[in-house]
Amino acid sequence: MTLTSVFSLLGGVGLFLYGMTVMSSGLRNACGDNLQTILEKATSNKFMAVFVGFAVTILVQSSSATDIMVIGFVNSGMMSLSQAIGVIMGANIGTTITAQITAFNISAYAPLIMFAGTIMFLFMKKPTVKYIGEFLMGFGMLFVGIAIMKAAIAPMSKSEEFVNIISGLDNPAMAVIFGILFTALLQSSSSSTVIFQTFAIQGLLGYHTAVYLVIGAAIGSVTPNLIASLTTNRNGKRTAILNLLFNVIRAVILIILINVFPQILDLIQSLSPDNIARQVANTHTIFAIIAVALELPITGLIIRIAEKIIPVLPEENEALEDRKLQYMVNMKNMPSQMALANAHREIVRMGGIAEKNLSKALDCFFDYDVNKVISVKSREESVNVLNKAIDNAMLELRTMSLNDEAVGRVSQMAIAVTDIERISDHAENIVEFAEEMRDKKSHLSEDALRELHDLADDARNIVHLALEIFATEDYTRLSQLDKLETGIDLKKTQLVNHHVERLMNAGCEPVAGIIFTNLVTDLERVGDHAENIGYALADAEPEK
Repeated sequence: MTLTSVFSLLGGVGLFLYGMTVMSSGLRNACGDNLQTILEKATSNKFMAVFVGFAVTILVQSSSATDIMVIGFVNSGMMSLSQAIGVIMGANIGTTITAQITAFNISAYAPLIMFAGTIMFLFMKKPTVKYIGEFLMGFGMLFVGIAIMKAAIAPMSKSEEFVNIISGLDNPAMAVIFGILFTALLQSSSSSTVIFQTFAIQGLLGYHTAVYLVIGAAIGSVTPNLIASLTTNRNGKRTAILNLLFNVIRAVILIILINVFPQILDLIQSLSPDNIARQVANTHTIFAIIAVALELPITGLIIRIAEKIIPVLPEENEALEDRKLQYMVNMKNMPSQMALANAHREIVRMGGIAEKNLSKALDCFFDYDVNKVISVKSREESVNVLNKAIDNAMLELRTMSLNDEAVGRVSQMAIAVTDIERISDHAENIVEFAEEMRDKKSHLSEDALRELHDLADDARNIVHLALEIFATEDYTRLSQLDKLETGIDLKKTQLVNHHVERLMNAGCEPVAGIIFTNLVTDLERVGDHAENIGYALADAEPEK
């Protein structure tokens, strides 16, 4: 085994991996935002979720990319764990298609494919054509990389040292462990399986050894997802654990099956008796299908195990309840007036969540606690998820038989939803101000803190009053609302003037001063949104 052969092998692997990346990028760019939309629409139907995971992974040619998108959706509350596990299972089938493609021997045509893709990518102006060209470039690189690997491995097969290393994989346990570690290094089961195919073609690996390598590769492929989940919330981490559990259970099931029923491997080999590359590809695909078929009925158990590993906290249960529609469900089966009343109740509930978030954010600003920051940001996610769910339900409401007055009421309620969502946005801004103050070790003067406490109390009061007016439609209190809003506007002007005086007299730190001004502005805007909510269903207009 010469140094040149090693360099050639590494170069082939590098070109293959880069080709995979380019091909995946081209497909994702060509599809635009449709992939995320497809994933987002994955329903609670397990079979649909599996199909969605399968289809998206074929398009992006990477189960890791699909799984990371799923982790993001679960992290943001747009997808449940029961939906996520179905998509993950489908992705494990979809990722096997790469090995099926590379089992075809089209390396001779790869340079031509790569050249055609390059021409399209560099010289065509239409974005879709450029993206297809990008895909073809990656596709060609894939096979050129395989051809380089094959050429590099051929002389290695005569090297006693290399043959000794590979022969050590005849032990099934060692083969599984090697498959895990090798795939974790490459971060792609598709890539490692194709490399195992290449070793098998050159006679360095027997079919049965390749089988155990493929089993290990499925576990190793979870590495990118585990890494991606480190920055997510607890539900995002559970999603990565789901993937790991699925693949570990899959490995155990398959090892038991092929040892109890060795005829399974004989059957797979008989499908392509003279083509070991196809045998490895078929094993990869069939094993994935068997694993999904056997584990799909026990997804609930797998989710419960994940929740045992990362226990569900009380505040997470609160978030789950907050993010579900409670009143705007099955509206098509209701009389239109009842559906309209339930929409009103749902929005009032959303307003309560946003009000609580504002109050907790202000508590955090005056008494910083990292747990309060996490709580506010989680509740802000809940408001965003609920906002989207209510918007979709309002579209359904508009399709019902409504008179002109009811249609106008729906439009006004939709505007109120936007104002409520903006109040929660300001709550998030406030905890970010608190984080900035802590990070920069900055402090406000006693006078500034006293003024902010006063304005914060007004902001709490106006939001509470506005939501009460919206809920009860008691418009006799609108004058009280106007008075509060006018007072907040006046205080904003006074506080900014006082702040300028403190800066001139060096009574306030510059960084703290900027945060002071930003917070005052946010609280003034909270007052504006609150007034809009109070007047949302009234015939009158807010006083300006």
